[in-house]
Amino acid sequence: MTAAHGVQGAGVQGTLDDLGTPLHEVTFVVVDLETTGGSAADSAITEIGAVKVRGGEELGELGTLVDPGGPVPPFITALTGITTAMVTAAPPIESVLPAFLEFARGCVLVAHNASFDIGFLKAACAAHGYAWPAFPVVDTVDLARRVLSRDEVPNCKLGTLARFFRTSNEPTHRALADARATVEVLHGLIERIGSFGVTSLEEMRGFAKAPTPEQRRKRHLADNVPSAPGVYLFEDHAGEVLYVGKSGDLRSRVRSYFTGSETRWRVREMVGLAENVRTIECATGLEAEVRELRLIAEHKPRYNRRSKFPERAIWLKLTVEPFPRLSIVRECRADGARYLGPISSRRQAEEARAALHEAVPLRQCTQRLTPRLIERGKAGAAGTRACALAEIGRCGAPCDGRESADAYAVHAATARAIMEGDVRPVVAAARVRIDRLASELRYEEAAAQRDRLATFVRAAARGQRLAALARLPELVAARPAFDGGWELSVVRYGRLAAAGTVPPHARPRPYVDALIATAETVFPPSGEAPGGVALGAPPSAGATAEEMECVLRWLDLPGVRLVEVDGPWTCPVHGAEGLREWIDRAYDTGYERRDTSRRGAGRPLR
Repeated sequence: MTAAHGVQGAGVQGTLDDLGTPLHEVTFVVVDLETTGGSAADSAITEIGAVKVRGGEELGELGTLVDPGGPVPPFITALTGITTAMVTAAPPIESVLPAFLEFARGCVLVAHNASFDIGFLKAACAAHGYAWPAFPVVDTVDLARRVLSRDEVPNCKLGTLARFFRTSNEPTHRALADARATVEVLHGLIERIGSFGVTSLEEMRGFAKAPTPEQRRKRHLADNVPSAPGVYLFEDHAGEVLYVGKSGDLRSRVRSYFTGSETRWRVREMVGLAENVRTIECATGLEAEVRELRLIAEHKPRYNRRSKFPERAIWLKLTVEPFPRLSIVRECRADGARYLGPISSRRQAEEARAALHEAVPLRQCTQRLTPRLIERGKAGAAGTRACALAEIGRCGAPCDGRESADAYAVHAATARAIMEGDVRPVVAAARVRIDRLASELRYEEAAAQRDRLATFVRAAARGQRLAALARLPELVAARPAFDGGWELSVVRYGRLAAAGTVPPHARPRPYVDALIATAETVFPPSGEAPGGVALGAPPSAGATAEEMECVLRWLDLPGVRLVEVDGPWTCPVHGAEGLREWIDRAYDTGYERRDTSRRGAGRPLR
């Protein structure tokens, strides 16, 4: 009997501790935050809401507004309803943190998209000298992605899950209300994972990160992937490219897609569709990065949502007409116009245009003006009327004949010179306006003007760097490799034409000569827009702006040496490149709102 009992015991768990902590005994603190932005590095907490529960019963709540130390942005107010006036009398985060840490002590933290909320809490603790306890963390987004199918919910947003589980508390983008809704979502998810045999905290945390059956079934796709730098392409059964990525070690990176470390919902979905992984080995990391960009631009994979597509670039154009104006366009053409760009978004392009308008009184209307039409308007035949900008001195009103074509040509020439590289007029006009606003204690408006100037300077500096590289017929550079050899790159008109390596202890010159001889032939741009590349228009026969920026980042790495340069590699003397550090310093010592007393008058930080 004893022996039989011993044999049977060998196949079961030895102690009750091996079972883990039953979920009904775990105390959860479900937390939600409202903030002034999306990054803990430059945003602050405006509200904390937390609910403590155990065994399905609520044990307590904590909710408070938090003084973020500055104004609440309008778009945050529109989203959450939290205004600057509401947080004026609220306690600062350094006073709230001790209460929250005591409330959550010894508990398991739960949040919806936990990396966001926990990231802000950790940053606040680090900023104010509080040690962050090693809280176990459960993310309801991860749990939902494991147990709910796309047929049940189209996404894992809190509002979607609340509707699916029919919670009594509706998410409203207020911290305590959202925390209450998350509690009900958590209870619904715990019921779901019970059908998978998950009954303990340890099992639940492991279950959220475990690979899906589809991921486990597709592990064989990584069997023949080499351990080398390069690019990988996930393809479906028809050969369509689903996703393109790069890695310094293709084998380990591709394998990670079939493990629990890959928790992105769309990527797991992509793995389920994939039937093949094709790899392209590359000589260097730079070649892998450039090939990835080219393949994404070629195939436009549906699962590369965050990738930059070249055709999405924005340009600021000085039009070619008798009375030129600044226009935001999506294409840089060889039409004799001047272009500023490429710019990442339309909002940034509008900011850059506004900065240029501060320096040059160009017309801002969109109607087409010709000398003949203006003459007719002066005679009253066309009924041309000047806009409000003419009345406040921001436009010479050439539309109704107040400003002659010759006088307007002076403004157009100034704008053309700015877009060709001399940004001093824009900087001077912006500084005058910033200083005036600061002297009037209008610091928020001064900061807005500073941001507008910074957008212009950064866009111009980006364009100048790209244009300087795009004009070079050939550039050869080398970087020390980790194994003692060299990484080589041949760049022609901004395009990576060849990449190679030099083995350790070998003479580099023969390898350099061989790489140059076998490099891709890149023809100079034909029909290049005069002045088009002066501020960033890449030559059509060369490379995209994204590829040239990859090359420039590589050239800026420590240890990179120039082997050969064909032609001058320069930026304009009075261009924006030399102002980037000045702009960055302006954000540290510029016009920001200070709140030393309780919402007293702001002063510029010096």
